Amino acid sequence: MKKVLIFGGTGFVGTQVCEKLNQLQCRVTVATRRSASARHLQLLPLVDVAQIDLHDAAALAALVAGHDAVVNLIAILHGSEDAFQKAHVQWPLNLVRACKTAGVRRLVHISALGASTESASMYQRSKARGEAALLGSGLDVTVLRPSVIFGADDKFLNTFASLQQVFPVIPLAGSEARFQPVWVGDVASAVVQCLEDTETIGQVYEACGPDVFTLRQLVQLAGRYAGIAHGQGRPVIGLPDALARVQAFFMELAPGDPVLSRDNLDAMKTDNVATGKLPGLQALGITPASLAAIGPTYLGARGLRSGLMAKRKTSGRF
Repeated sequence: MKKVLIFGGTGFVGTQVCEKLNQLQCRVTVATRRSASARHLQLLPLVDVAQIDLHDAAALAALVAGHDAVVNLIAILHGSEDAFQKAHVQWPLNLVRACKTAGVRRLVHISALGASTESASMYQRSKARGEAALLGSGLDVTVLRPSVIFGADDKFLNTFASLQQVFPVIPLAGSEARFQPVWVGDVASAVVQCLEDTETIGQVYEACGPDVFTLRQLVQLAGRYAGIAHGQGRPVIGLPDALARVQAFFMELAPGDPVLSRDNLDAMKTDNVATGKLPGLQALGITPASLAAIGPTYLGARGLRSGLMAKRKTSGRF
């Protein structure tokens, strides 16, 4: 691939994909609604930023034209049924039309582990409908289904570490839900591998790490890796279902993206782990990194900073 167009390229995963493609001397166009959000990518010499109204069909087709492939990373984690439908189903359909108009066939799409029309979660049902729309489009599509993604800029383990810096005890909804977290670098490598290998066309891959954890274990590890409470982390108290839904309801009322929503709880009714029925990262030649190998490298830096701040305060230098 010589020229790739990425939607959602300014985010956590997209930034990593841009960097890897840049290293391969691939020209990348990042489509965004606000060019300011892509400022950090403009340091990469082979990345161009295109500000566009994603709802303008003509402008969308014109932007797609001239590229060898398209990567779709656009997604939302919270919202209403209508919001999920627009982001995860209607948007991919719009993108399919733009690709067909522009004569671009290759498309790699990031979905989500657990995507199913039978799921109790609006998010996962919409992800499944979006997959079906793309795989039935007649284009050369590859789908990746990652579990929860961790890495230096994640909003998952970093959030749990931040909460433990503030609260002495963590009440946790869905504490026994199981996940198979995957490193962002491996997800980005998978995207690149799919772009390069035509054998991946028409395939769906489960992108998971090597280990399975309960949510309780992940919260505890976040605290330990961050060096909170002398490396022990805060106590975690699992909430019964009724209290968990109350907690999620009030979190939804907070400004910005909630840490937890009731739809998240619905998603956690099914373990977010590889089914083994679909190929994984190993089928792409990727040996997934463990959380134990990566987590301390960025969460540990958080603990180091906290320690330095404390020393400065006690020494009178703050």
